[in-house]
Amino acid sequence: MHEASIVFGLMRILESQAAAHGVARIRRVNLKVGKLRAVEPQALAACFEAFAEGTAAEGAELHVEHVPARGDCEDCGAGFEVRGFRLICPSCGGRRVTLTGGQELSIESFEADTGTEEEDDPPCA
Repeated sequence: MHEASIVFGLMRILESQAAAHGVARIRRVNLKVGKLRAVEPQALAACFEAFAEGTAAEGAELHVEHVPARGDCEDCGAGFEVRGFRLICPSCGGRRVTLTGGQELSIESFEADTGTEEEDDPPCA
């Protein structure tokens, strides 16, 4: 299960950023994960929950944007979604395909509380 190693690295980054920015609690983590990374969503969520215990990310919502695999045909120039890992252009049948999407694996952003009263409390009306 490579999801555990992905989440281990993710938590190292989140903890480092939380410390650097004085974050007391991470509320939401937004990831972008490409289809070609072969990440199992339920396993990723379970690992995140387990690794987040006792950290600033404990109880945080994990939001994953799944990015489809995409390719460009070098013969006819068509761009297309790669389905079933078939690197064949649906327009011309060409096999000279360059992958242009689906390999992403990144933290897009995270939402957090700094722990200061001014920032955590809603403004008075």
